[in-house]
Amino acid sequence: MKILIVEDDKSNREFLVSGFSEQGYVVDSAEDGHQGLMLATEEQYQLIILDRMLPKLDGLAILAALRVSDNATPVLILSALGEVDDRIKGLRSGGDDYMVKPFSFAELLIRSELLLKRGSSAPQATTIELGNLKMDLLAHRVLVGEHPIELQAKEFRLLRFFMEHSGQMVTRTLLFESVWDQHFDPGTNVIDVHIARLRKKLDAAKATLQITTVRGAGYRLEPTS
Repeated sequence: MKILIVEDDKSNREFLVSGFSEQGYVVDSAEDGHQGLMLATEEQYQLIILDRMLPKLDGLAILAALRVSDNATPVLILSALGEVDDRIKGLRSGGDDYMVKPFSFAELLIRSELLLKRGSSAPQATTIELGNLKMDLLAHRVLVGEHPIELQAKEFRLLRFFMEHSGQMVTRTLLFESVWDQHFDPGTNVIDVHIARLRKKLDAAKATLQITTVRGAGYRLEPTS
């Protein structure tokens, strides 16, 4: 997978290039808007991570130029402009996702993976197997060995998301956006309630996986000790 990072802040740019390179991605980078637009139009990328406030050419101008030319490469906007109006403007301009600085690299990586999957034309798997859990996406059921676990629709989506990102720390914000389709934390304990129920069901079924809490950060699905 080849991605482009357009970021004028040198430390941020080098951090992102290093982080994605360590994950096995081929990474190009640009330090200003003109260079970013040139690379984005001359090379083929599976994902572009784009700052908004860039020298020489604003990030939204780059995005507009790409969409006008029918370039549908997924674009994740990464910006210090974090007001609701800023996010809406970025998404309406053709952005596929929007993250606010400062950011968690773990969350950025997961969001990038989701955009890459969405843009992929490869056939999608219909089952997920992890530990002694098997999730059938078509039949909408989960087995521990040969024994089914009865899950509510939201619990199924929650477990699927954790299984697709096993071992990775996922934040509450990411869960709200990916499982509840909400782009903000409504300030309720709905995630805690669903995770508590899911934990009980996995434990009762003797699953070899557990959802652990990463204090002050989020949650992680990992093997039971």
